[in-house]
Amino acid sequence: MLRFVADSFFKQLHGLKVLDLSWTGIQNLPDSVSDLVSLTALLLRKCDNLSHVPSLKKLRALKRLDLSRTRLEKMPQGMECLTNLRYLRMNGCGEKEFPSGILPKLSHLQVFVLEKFMSQDDAITVKGKEVGSLRNLETLECHFEGLSDFVEYLRSRDGILSLSTCKILVGEVGRHLGQYIEDFPSKTVGLGNLSINGDRDFQVKFLNGIQGLICQCIDARSLCDVLSLENATELERISIRKCHNMESLVSSSWFCSAPPRLPSCNGMFSGLKEFFCYRCESMKKLFPLVLLPNLVNLEVIEVRVCHKMEEIIGTTDEESSSSNSITEVILPKLTTLILSWLPELKSICSAKLICNSLKNIYVINCVKLKRMPICLPLLENGQPSPPPSLKEINAYPKKWWESVVEWEHPNAKNVLRPFVN
Repeated sequence: MLRFVADSFFKQLHGLKVLDLSWTGIQNLPDSVSDLVSLTALLLRKCDNLSHVPSLKKLRALKRLDLSRTRLEKMPQGMECLTNLRYLRMNGCGEKEFPSGILPKLSHLQVFVLEKFMSQDDAITVKGKEVGSLRNLETLECHFEGLSDFVEYLRSRDGILSLSTCKILVGEVGRHLGQYIEDFPSKTVGLGNLSINGDRDFQVKFLNGIQGLICQCIDARSLCDVLSLENATELERISIRKCHNMESLVSSSWFCSAPPRLPSCNGMFSGLKEFFCYRCESMKKLFPLVLLPNLVNLEVIEVRVCHKMEEIIGTTDEESSSSNSITEVILPKLTTLILSWLPELKSICSAKLICNSLKNIYVINCVKLKRMPICLPLLENGQPSPPPSLKEINAYPKKWWESVVEWEHPNAKNVLRPFVN
């Protein structure tokens, strides 16, 4: 593996346009690289031992700079002079905050990816106003220290809609959330350790267009505090983690004020594929029943360790008093249902659920649950049969499963027995 390049090597290469030393063992870049004035791309990705890059001040033709996953000890000098740069990917180089004054000079930047240093828990942060000055930006991956920086960025341009890709973290996030966001769709925002209720400047409308949302340890009563639900048609994946003030995903007050009136909800959550809820200690119900007809693309529901959870899909007060309540719902793409450590769970759904794509069902330590509302496909003789896609059912404790849980069809348990662990 390449570990060393002599300083004299580049002195004869003044016309060099692309220098790619990515994935090598090089430790220091020779000072002679500073004089490669024709260079348009300097690529040093995954140079695990690289600790020093010389001044970039003269490299004004540079359009692409990749310093990601290196061990640089400080920011290269002269970065503010790279006025033709279109692509910048790098880590914090030992800094806690990206130095002010550089980004506004890089007005042509289309891709800006600022990743955490390899062994640090905290990602380097950047000022929202400075990122907002990048009018040509198409791809953004960065970390804002708090809501005020995020709002400054959102107000300085048309929010997230103009970006083709964004992975934005806001607030105090550890290594777990930084890695977790990588598996989310191309437009994802992760909010960590934030008090959103008390921040009147947080304009939820700016989150329109996102495909992934992670809320971890945020002080919000429901998702209504976080984004404008009537426009949440592109959301594909939601993860709610340790949000102890949330009692439901959608507040009952939203139903009283939201146009149009029930039961139409304008396709809200119609793009949702995966939903995760973990350790939300005040959460009592997740989806309101009225939203279920919109969840035609939902593939995964996973709810774990929510000690006050009573209903997965519950009726609102307005629905309860209405005569045209929903009695049957089809979730055509649901493949995975995971419910674990929900000691107060009494109901999955009051309506009958038709889920003929189910592959995996996990119900662990939900001892107050009495009924499984899932309707099995019926044969010509009227007897139930397992969904063709079903692979396994994991249930615990065994006594609860055998003696307590009732299915929509009295013979369902016998039919499903071969699938049960």
